[in-house]
Amino acid sequence: MSFLLRSFLLLGIILALDWYFFHAVSHSIRSLSPGKRSFITWLYWSLTALTLVLLLLPLVYPYQYWSQFIRVYLVSFVLIIGISKLVGSLFLLVDDVLRIGEWAWLKITAWRGAPHLAQGLPPITRKQFLTNLALVAAALPFSSFLYGMVRGAFNYKVHRVNIKLPNLPKAFEGFKIVQISDIHIGSFVSSEPLERAFELVNAQKPDVIFFTGDLVNNLSSEVDPHLETLKKLRAEHGIFSTIGNHDYGDYVQWESKEAKRENFERLKHLHREAGWRLLMNEHHIIEREESHLAVIGIENWGAAMNFPKRGDLAKAHAGTEKANVKLLLSHDPSHWEAQVRKQFPDVDVMFSGHTHGAQFGVEIPGFRWSPVQYFYKQWAGLYQQGKQYLYVNRGLGFLGYPGRVGISPEITVVELSRT
Repeated sequence: MSFLLRSFLLLGIILALDWYFFHAVSHSIRSLSPGKRSFITWLYWSLTALTLVLLLLPLVYPYQYWSQFIRVYLVSFVLIIGISKLVGSLFLLVDDVLRIGEWAWLKITAWRGAPHLAQGLPPITRKQFLTNLALVAAALPFSSFLYGMVRGAFNYKVHRVNIKLPNLPKAFEGFKIVQISDIHIGSFVSSEPLERAFELVNAQKPDVIFFTGDLVNNLSSEVDPHLETLKKLRAEHGIFSTIGNHDYGDYVQWESKEAKRENFERLKHLHREAGWRLLMNEHHIIEREESHLAVIGIENWGAAMNFPKRGDLAKAHAGTEKANVKLLLSHDPSHWEAQVRKQFPDVDVMFSGHTHGAQFGVEIPGFRWSPVQYFYKQWAGLYQQGKQYLYVNRGLGFLGYPGRVGISPEITVVELSRT
């Protein structure tokens, strides 16, 4: 199906949904003055018109050239309104099914008793309770997602984890790793939130910092306004980074394969310019008192949802034999069970990101849920199988929806110990 056909199909669905939900709106405002009813009606359909404009605009002006504010916030605001209408419409649908059933029952009853009366039955009116419930149901996701944009997007949380490795040399006892992931820097309109996040990172006084992929949404140019901020990270043994699926530029249209390749090469250069050691299917050995710790980094390797398998762990792993402990940076957590645990049992800890915790969910003591768990078995936090560990970072930034509801952006502090 072509992009044009998909766009017009989506346009038709949006118009049908808006027309359907407007019945609840018009029903609830019927007691207002004519002027107020007219204003609410105008506002409602103006938002629909804005949605349609944003839907059709990419046909003449590609999405990647839109202003950052429109891409990040205006599109998301319109999307939130659409989701809210969809949720409210489910309650209207229940109301309409009940109305149709009630009308059909009365019609059948009247026809059996007096066929001539069945033709004159009045229609069953919409139930005020369910109409109001539909509006309340629509308001809940709207207010929640709006709150997530205003307060949740930059409400950084520090997660502290202790990982016990019996083979850890004494020289590395208490070795402190700070992990960040999925910055998606193109979603940041300002550097100020990143400045605050990096101040928190540096305040942990890390021995080493790991960044596990998706620095950008698509384009290397997204880094330019924030490069000086990226340079502010500090760790005794340096900052090590790796590549995520979004860093390849696979999700935008390119004039040529060469333009896409140049974008990726420039992104790798920006890692180095920021002072980060980008590990492209390679490793680095950290030495302390004649003990060795290997930091292994590979390109994206995904086993779920058809994400690319560009990483070469065998290549990166080669030469790490002398290391007492091996730490792997691999963006996609599905890599852990699909290959790492099966073929590389000497990898002690794998650090991943990618899932964002769906940027939506519930995390309370004793219970947590997110829709991403139906796609990824390991989606947030620490996991252990035998002697091997996986930590999945919830991400520092956001993508698509510029906010977080219930799943806060994360800075992970991992301390290694022997017991």
